[in-house]
Amino acid sequence: MGVVTTPTAPPVSVDATRPAPSAPGPRATGPWLIAATVTALLLTLAPRYGYHRDELYFLLAGRHLDWGYVDQGPLVPALARLVDTVAPDSLLALRTPSALLAAGAVLLVAALARQFGAGRGAQTLAALLGGASGIVLASGHLLSTTTVDLVIWLAAALGTVRLLRSGDSRWALAVGAVLGVGMLNKLLPALLAVGLLVGLAIAGPRRLLRDRNVLLAAGLFVLLAAPTLAWQAVNGFPQLGVAATISGGDSSYSGRLDALFLQFVIISPFVVPIWVAGLIVLLRHPTWRGYRPLGWAWLVVTGVVLLAGGKGYYPAPLLLVLTAAGAVVAAGWATRGRTRARRALLAAVVALTAVSNMVLLLPTLPADRLPGFVVAVNYDAGETIGWPAFTDSLAVVHRQLPADEQNRAVILTGNYGEAGAVARYGPQRGLPAAYSGHNSMADFGRPPAGADVVIAVGWQRPDQLRTWFTDVTLAGRVDQRVSVDNDENGGPIWLCRGLRRPWAEIWATEVRHTG
Repeated sequence: MGVVTTPTAPPVSVDATRPAPSAPGPRATGPWLIAATVTALLLTLAPRYGYHRDELYFLLAGRHLDWGYVDQGPLVPALARLVDTVAPDSLLALRTPSALLAAGAVLLVAALARQFGAGRGAQTLAALLGGASGIVLASGHLLSTTTVDLVIWLAAALGTVRLLRSGDSRWALAVGAVLGVGMLNKLLPALLAVGLLVGLAIAGPRRLLRDRNVLLAAGLFVLLAAPTLAWQAVNGFPQLGVAATISGGDSSYSGRLDALFLQFVIISPFVVPIWVAGLIVLLRHPTWRGYRPLGWAWLVVTGVVLLAGGKGYYPAPLLLVLTAAGAVVAAGWATRGRTRARRALLAAVVALTAVSNMVLLLPTLPADRLPGFVVAVNYDAGETIGWPAFTDSLAVVHRQLPADEQNRAVILTGNYGEAGAVARYGPQRGLPAAYSGHNSMADFGRPPAGADVVIAVGWQRPDQLRTWFTDVTLAGRVDQRVSVDNDENGGPIWLCRGLRRPWAEIWATEVRHTG
């Protein structure tokens, strides 16, 4: 693809020695219509299947509000608490913020393209690619820290583009504020800040690194992030421990090879030529030289993620920045030569991206006939199916206990999603409280001292349980009443009696685990 940029106003340069980037393109209404369509689609599909394990965890974390958690900041649990207070037990309400954030992501991708000089058609193309992308649809379907990260990173990138194009360093204050707020969600905005700073150091203009407003932006970033950073410091930075567990491979979407592969599918394989074109013009084309730090930021962030063994979707927002740049290139390419064929090809890219991502990442197919390849590609799909039936399986075991043991029994789960499912559906089934040592669940409370009868789920083998109990027997299996290959379906349910040591002794050091 060639590069075509047509300035719509006299260009402005951040450095007199550099070629001036194109001025912003005209405002377009197309991206707003696309963003509204994405939100409408996500809200329509939101009630299908069921809660994701992370959403069940957020609801529990929201009942224990704090400035930080083992694996996240306070923002999403607080949001879950707010929504559940306004509309209790409503999956549609819980997912509405993400559907709106997804629309915001679409508009931000189009706004980036406009700042790169895109006309109305190119802005609409950028919005279509963003709205059909896997990262926007998947994260927009669930209440997720990823959805918040996506908008934070894109907003920070847009502020950076405005800074680089205009040379007005006051935009750095907006970038610092956005990233600081993002730190209340996850620590990942710090990674983006590093990528942007390294990009400036490599590609310039380096004078910005000494600019007063940039230094003030750094202070604002630290100030806004201070509450969650203080919590992490007091508690020994447990998020870094979780990151180490991920790096060790004890998590979905982990491993360096998987992370590298994900770069080529998380938007869509069909869009790879477009974002690669965006990366090339950002790094190589003289007209785009003013935006070169953004290309380097993606290289730096992706390199850190691959070296550290982080999850491959961490750099995904920057891939959307490259896609926005690539949309300008693609739109220009489609205006030359065989225009009808080229436009048809771009339309096919959008259609194939939208259809494939909707099938693989959204609950468009019946849950009871979900093909195995969907769960193989999209692990999260399986984790939204069968939670009521999961708790029914536990209730069968609980009802079979003698009355005196029913009164002393508790449920011990291997992960936070299972504990969240019992909290959500257990009371209607007469189940006792559930406890787990997974991530911050370990801090939400341990079983009472007299709880010496335990229904344990989430352990494929009883070896660990036998170090805590004298008697461990297989009492049943989870039956989610659909043929889906997820972490729970068909798993054993153990009945444990005879606690060897007090809960207070084993809870913090043996039951607690991260990942």
